[in-house]
Amino acid sequence: MTFPDKLNQLADGLAEQGFAVIDHFLLPEEVDAILTLDEFQNGLLHFKKAGIGHQQEKQINEGIRGDYIQWIDRATASPAIQVYLQKLNTLISFVNQSLYLSLKDYEVHLTQYPPGTFYKRHLDQFKKDDHRKLSAICYLNPNWKPEEGGQLRLYLPDKMLDILPEAGRLVCFRSDLLEHEVLPATRPRLSLTGWLLDQVADLRHL
Repeated sequence: MTFPDKLNQLADGLAEQGFAVIDHFLLPEEVDAILTLDEFQNGLLHFKKAGIGHQQEKQINEGIRGDYIQWIDRATASPAIQVYLQKLNTLISFVNQSLYLSLKDYEVHLTQYPPGTFYKRHLDQFKKDDHRKLSAICYLNPNWKPEEGGQLRLYLPDKMLDILPEAGRLVCFRSDLLEHEVLPATRPRLSLTGWLLDQVADLRHL
């Protein structure tokens, strides 16, 4: 499947059901290049404990969320990360044209879930800040096996859908619509996690 075909599949999924799953959004060699970065070669050294809530209301609660993150500054991002950011820019332009959205920017962080950690059911859009329109998660886990867990669970209107965090797979969904959770895994679970915004990103959290 060509990259334009993947974008068409993504737009169709968003329009029809509010989410899309695109395999090989990042190619194996692109995933490998990201995994060789110092950020992923030094455990959690470069990562901070993720909180819940927005801005001044943010707090750490490991009973709800157990991941560690590092925000990406696009001005200093490595060439391996820039490949992904360029694809996000293309994605934004495409869905703006095909779905008549008004996306203007994005924010992305590297994410690590240590074994046994999770993120309980939640929405990505904040109650007091509705600028997150689409959530986009690209997984970085080669050779992931179902028995290792770590699924992204989407709560759809009529069922639950569990999605394995396989390397190169992009999951994109409406931030205001789909509640979801991250299930515990038996090995570290890595991803690029981001949101497509209807305003210019506020980078003060970097």
